[in-house]
Amino acid sequence: MAAPTVDKHVELGFVEETDKFLLKSRFFPSKVGGRPAWLSLKSLPTPEELSCSLCSKLMKFLMQIYSPDPSKESCFHRTIFIFVCDNTNCCKSNCAGHLVVFRSQLQQINEFYSSKPPVEARVDKEIDASLHNKLCRVCGCLGPKTCGKCHKVSYCSKEHQAVDWKENHKQECSSDSADVASEKNYNCLFPEFELVTETENVPTKGTKEKNDATKMKEYEEFLKSAKGSDAGESLPDSELQSMAGKGTDNDKQLLKFKERISFEPEQVLRYDKGGEPLWIAHSPKPQAIPDCDCGAKRQFEFQVLPHLLSHLNVDRLGASLDWGTLCVYTCVDSCETGNQYKREFIFKQDVI
Repeated sequence: MAAPTVDKHVELGFVEETDKFLLKSRFFPSKVGGRPAWLSLKSLPTPEELSCSLCSKLMKFLMQIYSPDPSKESCFHRTIFIFVCDNTNCCKSNCAGHLVVFRSQLQQINEFYSSKPPVEARVDKEIDASLHNKLCRVCGCLGPKTCGKCHKVSYCSKEHQAVDWKENHKQECSSDSADVASEKNYNCLFPEFELVTETENVPTKGTKEKNDATKMKEYEEFLKSAKGSDAGESLPDSELQSMAGKGTDNDKQLLKFKERISFEPEQVLRYDKGGEPLWIAHSPKPQAIPDCDCGAKRQFEFQVLPHLLSHLNVDRLGASLDWGTLCVYTCVDSCETGNQYKREFIFKQDVI
């Protein structure tokens, strides 16, 4: 086996189980699912900002990536948050209208956290956004609505109030002894995991080329999966050779994508700030990335891969949440935001 070479610019992300308390805000986690571990604990995105542009339903927290920039004082802590609408009618091919991205960043000395590393131990009271805001008991986002009966719990929407009433609050609403402030588990949230990273290793360019028979076998398997060929049907070599030469640009790019991913098939994220995405299709690609509100350009930062879907429990009969790859672009200057959450750009590419 050839010795690996390191692509220093690409970090791969993988999901892992961990103690849930380690995914709270004071640990500055990268994570998938559950409730957001907000970085700035004030000025959170509003329910209007988290509403799907296609159906107006409140989006669900998908993931967050902790990506500080020690070279900038204002970016000592820096986290990117992604939210998605799981209404399958909004999941349209090559359309990101059901997705939204926010950036939050803080200096090392800030009003929320100690400048010292957090102690890895459970605490009676977490340092989180509930100290400064009324949060939805279900999803952990801003909760401007309150239970009209007990006035003790808050919600982002009538939908989440109904979810909590059915799963928990109906039994405890009238009980003075019930701990209505405790954090519950809800099936409507995505499963929660830690995101861990490692540097991508790829074979050296000196690796022996595959022979034609191996290439044809792999291409036949690819065509069966991509074009729905019958699993037992074998195409003649002459026809495969012709298709290999005449394959569409999207077919060829998908094959390149699969080959690169095959070195680490469990990866759910590729982080390559300032680099280029690993496209899953030749087109469409963004014609132009919109500039940041501050006037600076945006650059590619990371992409979310389709393998993450296998961890989210989103498969449904007939339709489900889906994507080829989600590419996030952020302000090249990581412009000052104070305690505000700054919206960034996301592009969704699918295989047609």
